[in-house]
Amino acid sequence: MDNKGYVLITGASGGFGLEFARQLEARGYSLLLHGRDRARLQLTMNAMHHPTHHRLILADLNTKTGVNDLLKGIEHSPLTGLINNAGFGIWGSFEKTGIVPQIDVIKTDLKAPIELTHALLPVLIKQRGFIINVSSLAGVSPLPYMSTYAAAKAGLTYWSEALRTELVEKVRVVTLAPGPSPTGFRDISGMPAGPGSFFRTKVSKIISASLTTLDHGGGYCVPGWRHQLLYALQKITPGNWALRIMSKQLRP
Repeated sequence: MDNKGYVLITGASGGFGLEFARQLEARGYSLLLHGRDRARLQLTMNAMHHPTHHRLILADLNTKTGVNDLLKGIEHSPLTGLINNAGFGIWGSFEKTGIVPQIDVIKTDLKAPIELTHALLPVLIKQRGFIINVSSLAGVSPLPYMSTYAAAKAGLTYWSEALRTELVEKVRVVTLAPGPSPTGFRDISGMPAGPGSFFRTKVSKIISASLTTLDHGGGYCVPGWRHQLLYALQKITPGNWALRIMSKQLRP
């Protein structure tokens, strides 16, 4: 296995993180696999063909020391890439949902990627490396009953796209914006299955599309025709109509 350097994958315990690990290992990278649950993270390591080439990094990004704990765990690693993948959402009425989990969504989905990227950017620029920020089509328009998640992903998308422009010819940046995907997100967020299931796209295709975008120098990536159709519908549907539609679909 040729070693192209280390790639840090946050939220590598399953879903997109696991698939990023599989595809990046196949490309010859060593991996720094981050998570907060050692048992689940070990399952990702067990799925690797060359586990001795990779390392596990335990850190909870919601805690005050979480980002610093993660940064300490990767000191002295020749970092080539950063995958800001860790994230989750909360489904339900904002007024009836505790403020702590709402703020934790902002911490994990928006604050942590910005903080990690700022800290790691000098080495990524030196290595002429890459960043993939895993956003969502939830960041394209407001989502009633998932308001904080949509706000965090909108912020991540805007920040990532601005960063991509600033870093052109220094670091390749991909903003990955998938729609519904079979990652277990619905189970974690509490969101029930709904009409959006038609737009579900295989995780392997989503990650492959992001890496193809990376190979082309970076960019905004909406993966697969189903997600591209959903994106087009979001763009052409008047805002008030979209809000009523999504409110009907997502109302508890």
